[in-house]
Amino acid sequence: MITKKTTKTSKTVSKKPVKKKVEIEDKKEVVSIKSVEGKERYLEAVGRRKESVARVRLFTKKSSDVFPEDKGLILVNQKSYQDYFKDPFLQNTVESPLRKLKSLDRFRGSVLVKGGGLTGQAEASRLGISRALILFDVNYRKKLKKFGYLTQDSRIKERRKYGLKKARKAPQWAKR
Repeated sequence: MITKKTTKTSKTVSKKPVKKKVEIEDKKEVVSIKSVEGKERYLEAVGRRKESVARVRLFTKKSSDVFPEDKGLILVNQKSYQDYFKDPFLQNTVESPLRKLKSLDRFRGSVLVKGGGLTGQAEASRLGISRALILFDVNYRKKLKKFGYLTQDSRIKERRKYGLKKARKAPQWAKR
């Protein structure tokens, strides 16, 4: 309890702590629908894989000022996803949720990816795009779940143990 003495009177005033209602969001699925001033509406979601975190924005309208035509339909760190992910397998991984729903030309996406390697970043982007698509239409959930795009892969790198070189690799044994 906080007590405060006032200078005019010698009374002790007690202030009760104010309780604020705070909604706790699930850390695994941070999703929202936002609208930028004067711009179009977009859906936002987060995808994670290993050490990679992808913040995805899916725009429902086509906009030439946000996405120039020569850049592509999905921007990853301000580059076209074909330029960012050189491997065709990783390119297919990123666009697979849109391809399965047959809506490649319906949405444009912007992805900010940090951490990890290219495979982890591509799979984090796929999860983020899938979560954003569910915000657009709940009926997409069944199809995306069937293909396994909504399951967050929980496998992470095992910690290193003392006396070993890596998590399980032991130093070379010498008899003499």
